[in-house]
Formats: sequence, structure tokens, C-alpha cells
Amino acid sequence: MSPVPSPRPDCRPALRMTPAPSRLQRWTVTAALVLTIPAFYAELLLAVPSVLADIAYGLAAMTVLLTELPRWRADLAATQGSTRLRARLGGRHLLVLALITGLVGAAALPPSLHSTAALTLRLITAILTLAYMLWSLQHLLARGSLPVLLALALTVLFLCGVGFWWLEPGVTTLADGLWLAFTTAATVGYGDLVPTTAASKIFSVFVVLLGYGVLSLVTAAIASTWVESSERALEQQMMRDLHQEVSLLRSELARWRAVQTPLPVPPHGPDRHRHERV
Repeated sequence: MSPVPSPRPDCRPALRMTPAPSRLQRWTVTAALVLTIPAFYAELLLAVPSVLADIAYGLAAMTVLLTELPRWRADLAATQGSTRLRARLGGRHLLVLALITGLVGAAALPPSLHSTAALTLRLITAILTLAYMLWSLQHLLARGSLPVLLALALTVLFLCGVGFWWLEPGVTTLADGLWLAFTTAATVGYGDLVPTTAASKIFSVFVVLLGYGVLSLVTAAIASTWVESSERALEQQMMRDLHQEVSLLRSELARWRAVQTPLPVPPHGPDRHRHERV
């Protein structure tokens, strides 16, 4: 017989799990990106370049780069030999690279008040920033995250109210700013307070997007809490039934062992040979 050929070793590199950013990293990059919101309006309203706005944009770019750099290295090592996986991960990497480039460009360009190109770039960067912030906060969609999401929603609405109070001349008090932020985020629009300036109109666009995102997350968390409570009750009932069935099986096995007669033990040593001859 011919020898059986040994299987050839698999020379393909094993795919390694890409390390996800920790919660501290996610909150750090989110805080850095939040600072770009007042920086955007400082560049829009001020006629001279704002040093603080440029610092905020640069800090956000550096934070995103430091957060994503280990992930890029891990993805590059994990996708060797896998063209499809590399193409799938490459799309996200391009978006992150576009965000970093936009943040650096927003810090380097002149104020948006004098440059339409600078305003356009900062608007695109703001949209990418919003998308990245939502991705960074997706770890909040977990069991028991409803209080955190409620606190996040209230914080976002409060900051939006402060933004309207700062940008809109018709809003004279913080309470009016909070009311306008809520009606804008909820897309109600009663008409008693409306944005009138270009800055407040641009701000209202982002408030609507944030309102859709944050309020949808809160609604989904409330619904998932109800579903999880019913599922948890069903799981507990299934575990009780399972324990009852196991207890019955154990009692049946004990009764079966009690009624069985033990088999005779064959003799050992010389008696064993005598027993075999007989």
C-alpha cells in the first residue's frame, strides 16, 4: 500500500480580532470632537482667525489619529491575503482618513465668513464628525444602558439650547434656547421661535440630525428594556422547568439503581481457574 500523504499545512495567515477602542478612548475622542462644534461657529462668526478654534480642530485630529492608528495596524495584519475583507475595511479607513484630513484643513483654512470653500469643507467635516461620534457611542447600546442614554439625550438637548441662545438673536433666555432646541430636535416646529440667521439655520440642521439619532436611541432602549424583561421572565421559567426535569430524572435513576440486583463478582486467583474448569 502506498503511504497516505500527510495533509499540507495551511499557510494562510490566521485572521486576528481587531482590537476595539476602549470606553475611555471612545469618550476621549467624543469629547475632542464635541469641541469642534463651537470651533465651527467661531470660524463662521468671527472675522479674524480664532486660535482656540484651530487648537480644537488640531486636537480632535490628533485624538482620532491616535485612536485609530492601532486599529489600522491590526487590520493591515489581519487582512493579508483576503482581498474582500481588506476592501470592506478599507471603506471605513477612508472615511476616518477623510475626517482627519478635514479636521486638519479646517484648522488651516481662513475663517468661513470670508471663504465659501472653507465653509464647505467645515460643513463636510462636521457631518463626518457627527457620523464618527455616533459610531464612538454605539457601545452604549447594551443591556442596562437606558439611564446613560437618557443622560446623553438631556446633555445634548442642553448643549443645543445653549447653542441657540448664543447664535440666535431672537432667543433672549436660556429657557427659550432649550425650548427651541427641543422643538427642533423633535421636528415639531410650533413657529413661536425660529432660526433667523445663517449660523442658527446651519446649527438647526445638526440639531435635527442629533435629535433623530439621540431620541431614536432612547426610544429603542425603552423598547428593548420591555422586550428584555419579557425574555428574562421566559428564560427564568425555562430554567425552572429544566431544573424540575433534571430532578425527576435523578429520582428515576436513583429508584432504578435501587431495584437492580448486583451482578456476581468472578473469583480471583486459583479459585478463578477452578471456577473456569467447572
